[in-house]
Amino acid sequence: MTPSPTPAPLNAAAVLRQFGLRPDKKLGQNFLQDDGALKKIIAAAEITPGESVLEIGPGVGSLTRYLALAASRVTAVELDTRLLPALQSVVAPYENVTVIQGDILKLSPAALSLGKDYIVVANIPYNITSAILRHLLEANVTVTSSKFPRSEEKRGEATVTSRPRRIVLTIQREVAERVCAGPGGMSLLALSVQVYGQPSIAAHIPAGAFFPAPNVDSAVLKIEILPEPRLPFDRLETFFRLTKAGFSQKRKTLRNSLSAGLGIEPSEAESMLARAGVDPQRRAETLSIEEWGKLVENLA
Repeated sequence: MTPSPTPAPLNAAAVLRQFGLRPDKKLGQNFLQDDGALKKIIAAAEITPGESVLEIGPGVGSLTRYLALAASRVTAVELDTRLLPALQSVVAPYENVTVIQGDILKLSPAALSLGKDYIVVANIPYNITSAILRHLLEANVTVTSSKFPRSEEKRGEATVTSRPRRIVLTIQREVAERVCAGPGGMSLLALSVQVYGQPSIAAHIPAGAFFPAPNVDSAVLKIEILPEPRLPFDRLETFFRLTKAGFSQKRKTLRNSLSAGLGIEPSEAESMLARAGVDPQRRAETLSIEEWGKLVENLA
């Protein structure tokens, strides 16, 4: 069967009934099925002919069909084994789709043979957004020197084999807005995203576009990945350790939250902050990435 130029509307509820399935609440399964919303995601992804796409959490393949028409190759990774027969049935007409069962956090992007500068599209629970970003952007990195080269080719002893150039996530609207926040409204998740790329909200999706409808509206979060992170790769572990400590008690001042989170004396935390030019009485959500970078230099 040859796929049509525009996929026919897909009723996720009907597909699930056909295969005797129900959404799994524990996995946060809400299947996007509104064609207008699906087209918004495709527009945000800005896929050009010849590009490869990694789709995380394809569900029953509603979006996968649109991706297959836009990209030269789609690798769809689905965690839930129950969904595989339905997913494979829906995408059967599309020869450029490869379905893989697995946990994306346990799969090496390099092993998926995605090539360079692929695009990631995902409809995921917001609480694993940071973990997925770090996995995709650091899994192929080997760093044995203090400086990372300004290209992805091997120079010296630092190598990156492949990284996505754009990530498009469908997540809760409130969470997407938090990811895009600046100093004053920063969160650990926002820092985790913005250290790698520039986020923006590409579209809003109402709850009614999903089956079953979630309790909140969603947004399409578009992240343009930077050629390099805002901090050197070999400082990222320290960055995440430090920011996690800073937000561990976010109602407290940085002097106290860093002291508790890093297991150091308050006076030592205050001294570190002073060396970085940061007022010890400030709170974590007020700092910019550049200020966190100065703290990382002091801690490292």
